[in-house]
Amino acid sequence: MPPVTATADQPPMDSFDQGTASLQKLAANISQVVRGQAAAVRLLISALSSGGHVLLEDFPGTGKTTLAKALAASVAAEFQRIQFTPDLLPTDILGVSIYDQDARRFNFHRGPIFTRILLADEINRASPRTQSALLEAMAEGQVSVEGVSHALDELFFVIATQNPVELHGTYPLPEAQMDRFALRFKLGYLDMEDEIEVLTQRQLSDPLDALTPSTTPQELLGIRAMQRRIPIEPTLQRYIVALTQASRAADGIALGASPRAALAMMKTAQALALYDGVNFVTPDHIQELAIPVLGHRLLLDNEARFSGRTSIDIIAQILERVPVPR
Repeated sequence: MPPVTATADQPPMDSFDQGTASLQKLAANISQVVRGQAAAVRLLISALSSGGHVLLEDFPGTGKTTLAKALAASVAAEFQRIQFTPDLLPTDILGVSIYDQDARRFNFHRGPIFTRILLADEINRASPRTQSALLEAMAEGQVSVEGVSHALDELFFVIATQNPVELHGTYPLPEAQMDRFALRFKLGYLDMEDEIEVLTQRQLSDPLDALTPSTTPQELLGIRAMQRRIPIEPTLQRYIVALTQASRAADGIALGASPRAALAMMKTAQALALYDGVNFVTPDHIQELAIPVLGHRLLLDNEARFSGRTSIDIIAQILERVPVPR
């Protein structure tokens, strides 16, 4: 597909090139600490620059927390980590109003959710009531406490983690909560050379301690505004909708992807285009995002689950069946 001719709505090429350079520099900075995870870093940065949130689902010790910390350090952004446990309460996340006897009024004390980058560690260990405390924050960028709305930072970005195999004492995230995450992906284990490199670089010190910022929250907000103006052809918008609608009609699916999934795919595809330095979205960007965007939004019926099918299998079949725009 040829590049789209620049219009008044497109970012100028000089600022476009600067945005691409900033995102790639951010990825290189994170990769100083998080080795062998170029694909995951690429998806994480694309979600951040598109205004979405991320669910990391992987085994313990694969670097999920390190990835979140490296991102925060690279952006010079305020970072908070919440360890989700069964006894965690919504007020532990959002904050609480405490009565001031001298002033004779209640003062709201903000919780850790009032940050720029939030790591919700092992989110499925908290009760559904506590999990739901994130719903409004992730969808609307604000929280409501005792009838009063409090705005979150414009850059507010959630990285949630969960262990896919240890299910004892956990509460599966409901469909409405899963739908708030733009992307779900995993890191996976490293190959031999990358894992040896991890041992070497941590033999004497933690590389996180030496990591310096490569960008700022203000610059990222400018990049976020810029990537929204990257054009996407009507044929590709139709392709995105065709994929999401096909997920609702596929065999073995009890619940398909919502229109929110199509919106997340479009925005993240624009972010990937900016990351790659091309001023238009391609079918390859959309196909790359199909599993990270759709996989966690599909609910399989009993027959599909018992037969061993997965959402990834079904999405792969959808990609083969839906015609690709040319």
